Amino acid sequence: MAVPYARRSSLILPVNVRRFVEKAYDRGADAIVLPAQEKASARKLVRDSLPLAARGGAEVLVRVNNDPALLADDIDASVHSGLDGLSIPKAESAAQIHGIVAQIERLEKSRGLPAGHLRLSLAIETPRGFLAVEEIARSSDRIATMSIGVEDYCLELGVEPSADGIELLYPVAHLVTVCKVVGVQPTGLVGSIAGFRDLAVFEQAAQRARQLGCEGAGCIHPDQVTVLNQVFTPDPAKVDYAASVNLDGKMVDVPVYKRAQVVLARARVVAETERRKALALGRKA
Repeated sequence: MAVPYARRSSLILPVNVRRFVEKAYDRGADAIVLPAQEKASARKLVRDSLPLAARGGAEVLVRVNNDPALLADDIDASVHSGLDGLSIPKAESAAQIHGIVAQIERLEKSRGLPAGHLRLSLAIETPRGFLAVEEIARSSDRIATMSIGVEDYCLELGVEPSADGIELLYPVAHLVTVCKVVGVQPTGLVGSIAGFRDLAVFEQAAQRARQLGCEGAGCIHPDQVTVLNQVFTPDPAKVDYAASVNLDGKMVDVPVYKRAQVVLARARVVAETERRKALALGRKA
């Protein structure tokens, strides 16, 4: 099992814009996501981009194209030393995930990579995928995170993402429930990722998701990273309170005690994530 990583913020950057990749390490994101390009010449950029994006201690993922004509080549171009995971859009069935995992296992073995290191981040972006969400969540122990892909999901529903994200409340809440049972980290927004210039609206979308149980989200602009890291980090006051809760010394209900333990566990994972990023940047943690 991989060492827990907070994954509060996953910054999506174009792999074919080298200056963005070179600066990725200094953005403070817990994860950097590099979308694979469709052209064979562009795919060659992925391997050399992995160590560049990883310099700040963030996890590095590649977002593949979940199209039968592109998927296998995207995975082949991505699975190299320095990769922490694959971001899979439009997850719709357990069989689909099994096929992806089988290819990863073959590549890990043939390329001398640590077996089982690569994790999957799945986006549910269609009603078909949503109806199979539990089956998908249980399909592999490599699944690290799952989310609802807002733009595509709303497109499939025939609606536009609203300001308050009301059309996303049910799918996100259901996905979170499944993830909590299975042991997968639920991520995502209750609102659109696209309005990156309005950070107040973006923060509200993240806050709604956090309230439903999400633990992080993706973003497309460095300014959004700070918002996500703050929203999905436990409030210091709540951490202090949780540390003071003691069933033996106080009249505290068991659910309150257990909730305190969850807060403390999350705070430790966040602290370890920040420590690893600081060390990678050459700073003292």
